[in-house]
Formats: sequence, C-alpha cells, structure tokens
Amino acid sequence: MVERAAADEAAAWDGLTFHAAPRARAADLKSEDWPRFHGVHEAPVSGETGIRQDFPESGPPVVWEAEKGEGYACPAITGDRLVLFHRVKGLETLDCLEAGTGKRFWRYAYPAEYTDDFGYGEGPRAGPVISGGKVYSFGITSWLKCVDLASGKLIWEVDCQTKYEVQKYFFGSGSSPLVQGEVVLVNVGGGNGQCVIGFDKNTGAEKWIVQHPWGQSYSSPVPAKWHGTDRVLFFTGGKSQPSTGGLVVVDPATGKMESSFPWRAQRYPSVNAASPVLCGENRVFISHAYVDRGHDQNGSVMLQTDAEGKLSALWNDPAFGCHWMTPVYHEGHLYAFSGEKERSCELICQDATTGRRLWHEKMEWEAPGKNGATLPMSLYRGSLLKVGSQFLCLGEWGSLCWLDLSPAGAKRLSTAQLFTAEHSWTLPALSHGLLYVMQNEPDKVTDKAPRLICYDLRASP
Repeated sequence: MVERAAADEAAAWDGLTFHAAPRARAADLKSEDWPRFHGVHEAPVSGETGIRQDFPESGPPVVWEAEKGEGYACPAITGDRLVLFHRVKGLETLDCLEAGTGKRFWRYAYPAEYTDDFGYGEGPRAGPVISGGKVYSFGITSWLKCVDLASGKLIWEVDCQTKYEVQKYFFGSGSSPLVQGEVVLVNVGGGNGQCVIGFDKNTGAEKWIVQHPWGQSYSSPVPAKWHGTDRVLFFTGGKSQPSTGGLVVVDPATGKMESSFPWRAQRYPSVNAASPVLCGENRVFISHAYVDRGHDQNGSVMLQTDAEGKLSALWNDPAFGCHWMTPVYHEGHLYAFSGEKERSCELICQDATTGRRLWHEKMEWEAPGKNGATLPMSLYRGSLLKVGSQFLCLGEWGSLCWLDLSPAGAKRLSTAQLFTAEHSWTLPALSHGLLYVMQNEPDKVTDKAPRLICYDLRASP
C-alpha cells in the first residue's frame, strides 16, 4: 500500500508539528548524509562541521516533531529525504519525509504479524538503507523490501522467513542490510545454515549464500578493506541451544567466507547486537554484554587478521560487554557503555592496543520530574556519536549530553532532558546540521506519545 503526496512535493500530515525553521547553514561547512545505520562512516562518527557543541537545559531548538509507531530503527537521510521505518497499527511502514520540515512525500505499508515474546516494542529493529535512489528495509518478520525513493513504489521484495526458513528469534529479525557494489548483503540466518545471503540490488535475485551454522544477530554488518581487499564483517548469533555465533568475514563480490571467529555467551537468552568496530589497520573489536561465569567467550575481544585472512585474538576483557551500542574508536582508545543491566552500566575508556581499562564513570544527577519533583538520572545504556573532538550522547532515558572524553577522564559539558522515556536505545542521526532523535516510549513526565524529533544543532553563522 502506498500513500503519496504530489510526485515532487511533500505535504503536512496528521501527527506532524512544525516549530521553527533551523538556522541557515554556511556553504563552506561540511555536511553529510546519513543513508544507513551509523551514517557514511559505518561507525558512530560524524564528520560534520559548524555544529553547536553546547545547549541550554531546555535542549537545542526543536524544528519539528512527528508521532511515530513502534520500533527502534534509526532513520536514514539522503539530501532532503528522510526515511522512517516503524510499525503503525499492525503495519510495517516506510515514511519518506522532508528532512527539514517533517512533511511527507509518501508512505508505504504492509502487514507484519508479530508478537514480541518479551513484551518489548513490536516494530522493526533494523534501520532502512538509502542507496542509488532506492530504499532497502529488513522487517521484524524478515521481509526484505526495495522501494523507489522518489515515489515509494515497490520495486521488489523477498519473504526471507518463508523462502529461507528463518525461525523467530528472541526479538524478531533485526540486522540492517548493507549495499556493496551490486549486492545487498543480509545476515538472514535461515535454516540449513543459510547464514548470510547476497541479493541483486536491482532485482532481489539471490546471488550467493554463505553456508555457516551461526544464525542471525541484531548486529549490523560493517565493510572493511583488509590487506587491500574488500570484505564485510558480520557479528552473527541467532537463537540456538547451545548458543553459537561470532564474527564471519565475507567477500561481498563472491560470497566466499574468508574466515570466522567464535564469540558468543553460552546463555540461551543472549544476543550479539553491537556492530564490529574497525580499530586501525586490519584489526576489529567485537563485544557482547551477556556473561557466563567461567566461560572464555565473555565480554569483548580484539582481533587481527593476517595476509591470508586468518583471525587471531590480541586481547580480551570479560568485563567489557556492550549490550547494543557500538563503541567509538578514537585515537587509539575505545569509548563505550559497558554492562548488561541498566543500573550497572558504566561509561568506560579502554586502551585499544593493550586492552587496559583506563577509567569508568557512571555520571549520575537529578532530572526534572512531575509536579516539581526530581528523578535520579544517569546515562545508563546510552549511545555515543563522535562529532569533531567531542562526543554527543543520548542516554537511555532521553538525556542529551555533550561529553569531553579522553584517556584522562570524562566530563559532562552540557545536559538537556529532551524527554523522560525508557528504551531510548536508537542512535541519533546527524545530517546537514540537524539531529534526529527517536523517543520510543511515552514520556513519563509529559505523557507525550513516541515521536521522531528534529533538533537544530547548527551553530550561529
């Protein structure tokens, strides 16, 4: 089903509130699209300049806000088009919005029968991908869709759940696709060891299958150039007993699996969700938060690859466990939120060469509550986005902070409570000086429904 405004014109829609136009942006400043989860750098890093790196307690100015359905998928942005993937009234929905106003170009929606066994949101986990004028999405029930960015018209689709016998994972399907060359790569995790599948990006035809017993994870794949050769890294691990999973390295052109490295907690209800982190030349870091006493695949491991593609461990730390946020590698160090549970999670700095923990910090304060009361607040299992020399952080309960992080320690430079809503797990997207933040649950203080909010982070001219 497609609902569409005029072909080249966006229109206002129910649920959209426009507040004020953003500041003008100088032409000489660097701006970037955000076409996929983790943007153009395939890591939680932005190269944009002219970004305001402080804000009042009320937060940065709001440009627009729009009610959203269920789901945790990060939006994708190219030019003036933003694609939001969420679940609205039982339908998985792609909304193409005008990035600067929130007005809608088109809506494409289809039924997706799914009930979450653990009581979490029943919308998509995997962010959409914009590439070559097309939008690719992988839904919670493993529907792989390709629609036209200009019109919202369906180009092709693959019911991976049926075709590849994908079982229902703990929280449904949730690994974002990756477009490399002429291929869309997906950690499908189907039956009979159909681990990773490459699809023709124009037709959806199957091009190759990586046969491996490890299933689908909630981690999104990352491209790498190792020893001068293009590779894609998948941190796999589905619903199996005993639990199995780990890093799989694939040639995106041929589908040949170059190597693999097991890394998965043995607890049955466990997932691999943080994306692999490239750490300098021919090195990658992987981490999970589920810990088993006495198990040698706990926490995190730094791997290196030799000229033949063989993986080996440089160091591992059982106490460094990322639940879903992807660590940031910066100047030889890793910065991340480590810990499985909300209250025990800490912001840490790790020497990427030696694996030595340099510091850990919880950062606790009081936030405004209802009727003049205050609430204990922390970043909990937050997300980090490096912008220039500083780090923008969205805390698990809607706190937005600028942080100064270095091997010497952590400083909170400015803080705003954007909303007070749990499950603020989606990494914000930064594009052309505008920050897009997902409020995934109702606000406990204001009772506002889940929203996608666009903030103006453009510095004054």
